[in-house]
Amino acid sequence: MPRVFISRKIPGIGMQNLRKFTDDFLVFPYDRPITENELIENIGDVEGLLCLLTDPITRKVIGAGKRLKIIANYAVGYENIDVEYANKRGILVTNTPGVLTDTTAELTWALLLACVRRIVEADRFTREKRFNGWCPTLLLGSELYGKTLGIVGAGSIGTAFALKGKGFGMRVLYHDYYKNEVLENKISAKMVGLEELLKKSDFISLHIPLTEKTYHLIGEREFALMKPFAYLINTSRGAVIDEKELIQALKADRIKGAGLDVYENEPRIPEELIELPNVVLLPHIGSATYEARNKMAETAAENLIAGLTDKTPPNLISIPNTL
Repeated sequence: MPRVFISRKIPGIGMQNLRKFTDDFLVFPYDRPITENELIENIGDVEGLLCLLTDPITRKVIGAGKRLKIIANYAVGYENIDVEYANKRGILVTNTPGVLTDTTAELTWALLLACVRRIVEADRFTREKRFNGWCPTLLLGSELYGKTLGIVGAGSIGTAFALKGKGFGMRVLYHDYYKNEVLENKISAKMVGLEELLKKSDFISLHIPLTEKTYHLIGEREFALMKPFAYLINTSRGAVIDEKELIQALKADRIKGAGLDVYENEPRIPEELIELPNVVLLPHIGSATYEARNKMAETAAENLIAGLTDKTPPNLISIPNTL
């Protein structure tokens, strides 16, 4: 019976399906991200690893898995895994795409609305018992109707996010490598270069993976291009924004505000960013619904079981070997 190591307890249905498949598995007992050394200590004799995006699946970890056949990531992204090295070792790597598209798109809208209508600030104001009646100038925000929404990365989540905004009557610009006919046909979105998008958008939402090309994609130059009343929303990966430059842009009012669900050195957040009043900060909850997290667990377990029974997992990741 294959031995499996799970780096964090996952929601019910995933665990249920794994228990039906094997009773020879170990779940990391602590409710915190596992370290590289702890992974190495636990992976020596296992054939299957179910891990999280927070887990550093480095060459050292992969090399310690002498019997490892498959790494099933409980996430859509997989930048935490050295996929190229795993492929070279003949180890399968999988992810959980498609199951959190709408969930993350909905959270992105919640974050955008919280920023532009100052929801967090208004809640705190009310709880502090400072509300003493309606006032013409109290906590004024921005309207969405008739404004320009810029989507950087028109993949599945970026597309779902844009489509959900149809009811707001916004003009949509998007920047991507490929033409998005769905957005163009359904909401008359226009494909533009990044510079044009930054200059013309009132609200900018990032939906791109973290790669060498997208690292610090939004930095000093890009902030200088944005409108002074623009809002920047990021639910993709923290390091696509140069966090130091974001802090400076917010401090200097070069942009109106920002909403973040992800951070450059997660879970560490700079104190300067925490103290700023014109940013809304969330603890990486883009996929945090019962439905999405259960489906992620089910998909990760399905991938793991397929790999351990010599079947092709439904969500196999492969990177060409360049070593």
